[in-house]
Amino acid sequence: MTEQARSRRLLIGGGAAACAICCAPSVLALLGIAGAGAAATAATLVFAGVIFAIVVAGMTVMALILRRRRGSRPRPLPAPQAQSAHERRPLPDPVRRGSDS
Repeated sequence: MTEQARSRRLLIGGGAAACAICCAPSVLALLGIAGAGAAATAATLVFAGVIFAIVVAGMTVMALILRRRRGSRPRPLPAPQAQSAHERRPLPDPVRRGSDS
């Protein structure tokens, strides 16, 4: 290996090491912020889900209590509908003429 190739390799390796030393703290800080942000987002979603479940459960219990207070009254049956004297047949098609027969 020639002296020039070796010095070029050392220059590239030294530059890479300097870059890693200089940029590593900021990169790790960004990764830490992203990790903390993801954890905070997950905690917020869990909290919102628990609160939603509590509200739904409370409304369900309230509905059951109100229903029991009213009691189970028998409801009257609907009045029977009068039967039509006309025979059942399909309605005429308004697009086609002569379909009302």
